[in-house]
Amino acid sequence: MLVSLLAALSVAAAVPVLPAPNDAEPRRVVSFDEAWSFHQGDVQGAAESAFDASDWSVVTTPHDWAIAGPFRKDAPAGGEGAFLPTGVAWYRKAFVAPESLRGRRLVVDFDGVMANSRVYLNGELLGERPNGYVSFRYDLTPHLRYGDAGPNVLAVRTDTSEQVASRWYTGSGVYRHVRLVELDPLHVAYNGVGVTTPEITPDRARVAIEVTIRNDGDTPRKYTVLADCLSPSGEVVGSATVSGQAAADGESQARLTIDVASPELWDFDKPQLYTARIAIESEGNRVDQVTAPFGVRTAEFRSDSGFWLNGRHHKLRGVCLHHDGGAVGAAVPLAVWRDRLATLQALGVNAIRTSHNPVAPEFLDLCDAMGIVVMSEFFDCWEGRKRKHDYGKHFAEWWRRDLTDTLRRDRNHPSIVLYSVGNEIRDTHQTEKAKRILAGLVEVCHEVDPTRPVTQGLFRPNVTHDYDNGLADLLDVIGTNYRDAELLQAWRDNPDRKIIGTEQPHERQNWLLCRDNPPHAGQFLWVGVDYLGESRSWPITTFDSGLIDRTGALHPRGAERQSWWSERPVVSLYRREAATEATPADPGYEAVEWRRREVLFPDWTPRDATADEVHEEANEVHEENVEVYSNCEEVELLLNGRSLGAKPLPTNAAPRNWAVRYEPGALVAVGRNGGQEVARCRLDTAGAPVAVRVTTSRDRLSTDWDEVAMVRAEVVDAAGVRCPRATNLIQFTIEGPGQIVATDNGSIVDLDPFTSDERHAYRGRALAVVRATAPGDALRVTASAEGLQQGSVSIASELDR
Repeated sequence: MLVSLLAALSVAAAVPVLPAPNDAEPRRVVSFDEAWSFHQGDVQGAAESAFDASDWSVVTTPHDWAIAGPFRKDAPAGGEGAFLPTGVAWYRKAFVAPESLRGRRLVVDFDGVMANSRVYLNGELLGERPNGYVSFRYDLTPHLRYGDAGPNVLAVRTDTSEQVASRWYTGSGVYRHVRLVELDPLHVAYNGVGVTTPEITPDRARVAIEVTIRNDGDTPRKYTVLADCLSPSGEVVGSATVSGQAAADGESQARLTIDVASPELWDFDKPQLYTARIAIESEGNRVDQVTAPFGVRTAEFRSDSGFWLNGRHHKLRGVCLHHDGGAVGAAVPLAVWRDRLATLQALGVNAIRTSHNPVAPEFLDLCDAMGIVVMSEFFDCWEGRKRKHDYGKHFAEWWRRDLTDTLRRDRNHPSIVLYSVGNEIRDTHQTEKAKRILAGLVEVCHEVDPTRPVTQGLFRPNVTHDYDNGLADLLDVIGTNYRDAELLQAWRDNPDRKIIGTEQPHERQNWLLCRDNPPHAGQFLWVGVDYLGESRSWPITTFDSGLIDRTGALHPRGAERQSWWSERPVVSLYRREAATEATPADPGYEAVEWRRREVLFPDWTPRDATADEVHEEANEVHEENVEVYSNCEEVELLLNGRSLGAKPLPTNAAPRNWAVRYEPGALVAVGRNGGQEVARCRLDTAGAPVAVRVTTSRDRLSTDWDEVAMVRAEVVDAAGVRCPRATNLIQFTIEGPGQIVATDNGSIVDLDPFTSDERHAYRGRALAVVRATAPGDALRVTASAEGLQQGSVSIASELDR
């Protein structure tokens, strides 16, 4: 049957044409991301197909309209929303459904819409979802217009106008992917494949597959399910079939098992992924086919020894992450997350907590592929609200559906080893109410996915007596935020408890409590990457407690954490700036938050080489405190080739410090194990800025929306040393088929719009996010600044892979 979807947008933009279906591909899935008409603001009648949207702009989803700004001190969301705008916005997209589509089903899948979405087809309300983080599907078939009766218009209203609705920046709009799916009336239901591996030995893995078959027809349908298990290399390594019948307008469950010989395990260092390929046949025809990636692995928490993966013990070295991508806002290309996660892995991170909401499905795909385990979190609040307009106002009505939908969507990801049903929940001061809610949440998790344990980040559990009144023990794994000593005492009171630190500060003593106590499964730092929002004062836009900043640049605490968590030898050098009466080094001296001085710097340029006469005296000989973070047995410090002595590895994970009489030149730290050099770090004094050096994270780009390159510009001196105090205005330009999506520098007080193609350097650095828009000639990205030699880089542009 020929099915084509032709655009009929009032702005004359086009959607892709679906090719004719065939027996080998009975399910048609097409991206529905391109060519949406967009309007910021509420408009009467915008849901109606006859509405004239010819003066609206045209955008591609994922689309976070709020990230364009401007930053405003009086923004309704305040500092918690990064002082960025909120409000109502509309999206419209038109298409033609030809007569040949009759008898098929047409559905639309949204991965996430922020927030309080209402979706219409031809003026008919299909549904609404208050939660901006959940994925959902609507059946378009009952309201479709066919052939000459068209076109059809899909309209989406998003609304973030009620504020304050979150403690962090949420973004606004259709900020995740959208797909159109054409189906036979008899098909695999939405998120209808569940795969588990209940038995695993070195010789065999038993793969259990559960398939939900949906029959949207008005008569019963008999079917046969054919299941193939594909190895990581794509070979069929097992098959099974089962037959059944689905009632009219009903669902049927099919269960199959496949034994896989000599299974390849999903693990941190080798995350092997299998695929379940499910086909549905009826009356001799293949009517549907889907795939479901999964991993073969065992994961367990033990009360006496913490976390185990495939029979091996591991400390979970985790970080919490919010969902924004810095300069790109909430609409985050997958390449941004790939770069961030790779940087965190290099620091020794092996686990992510998705704080405090369901993430985009492709984020979990990435964790699956990279070998990172996940604590998947669902809610920041229950009925007790933290902000006037947060999810607490919807929890009672929506929690069960939101939780169930997300569990069904994510249950096959091998990276997920633990579910969290709440973060610092305020309801716990009402013990019986909290126990009732928690019991219901845990019950749903166990019902939908009985293979994974459930936790939550308890909030001041000793204050609300959670360890004593039975609340904590409703959890499979007891999680507590920040209070490690109390958590360990709760384990001593009942050694059958399994425990984990669900959210921790960066302090060394918290790590030592985790490191030195075997029952403690691990910790999740707040946070892994600086994130937008949760600011307590203007003009701060960002919470900057990450191991890395918004651009991926390393914070000092990131280097320190690497010295504790990395499994390879590392050494990092930092200069701790000395205090003066005018500029005290202790950040706590300054009452105004954004004026607090940082005191640790990865440079050997204590004063600006281009300082004016007022600061000349600062270049005189003085003493600097040098701090070294390393896991090497011995570190030797050298200044201009002269040894300043060597120091052994402290057992308490403390940094190694030297008081160094400053002189310009090269400061070098050499790490040794067994007397042999295994790592080194060098800092050189920077001279006057002379050029802009440009590098790129990718030398080739496809035109896929999720593929971008991080182009980094650094202001350097004649020797190529970064000038750490340079603030030059850097202009990014691009030649060829591409665009500059956003620019950033990591500063928490920079109020220039992220959509600008110029950015002041911060600590001598700036970043541009670049996308290819068409295959063909190479892109050439140039970064220039007045008075400096410009730099550039070439990136090949190619077809989507």
